Amino acid sequence: MVLVSALYRIMPNRPMGFAPQIAIGLFSGALFVKNKKWAFILPLVSMFLSDLLYEVLYNNGMSSIRGFYSGQWINYLLFAGLTCFGFLIRKNKISNIVIATLSAPTVYFLITNFLVWTASDLGFGLNRPKTFAGLMLCYNDALPFYKNSLMATIIFSAVLFGTFYLAQNMSAKKQLS
Repeated sequence: MVLVSALYRIMPNRPMGFAPQIAIGLFSGALFVKNKKWAFILPLVSMFLSDLLYEVLYNNGMSSIRGFYSGQWINYLLFAGLTCFGFLIRKNKISNIVIATLSAPTVYFLITNFLVWTASDLGFGLNRPKTFAGLMLCYNDALPFYKNSLMATIIFSAVLFGTFYLAQNMSAKKQLS
């Protein structure tokens, strides 16, 4: 799962922001309730592997996207934090999964774009004015990424949680027979 998600994230012509890492964080947070370190490790390893692959492609002139960049640790910290949304999913109830699936990419969108707006005078971001209107412009600039992130989290969460649910049911039926 981790390797496939890392490879998927670097696929060319993939819509920006459409990646499985938030869904993996939610799923691993819900799955590894007792051993929480694995809940954090899975999405972070997936991110690291894809960033490493991006860096290799960038260094070989095969991608315009850098794998490693200044301030990237913040992104890793945010993804680790998003895993905590998975801890809130109790007993894999559909309502809890839906709430976490909608909340995690929304929180990520709000925090990352606020940080981009605050750091724009440091040469990072779009140099939006430090006003409420400037912040709203920054959020508006990122709406396509948010839409893709939200859709990816919905789709990949459905696949991960749905597959897990089916596997559990098949296993329970085999044990009964």
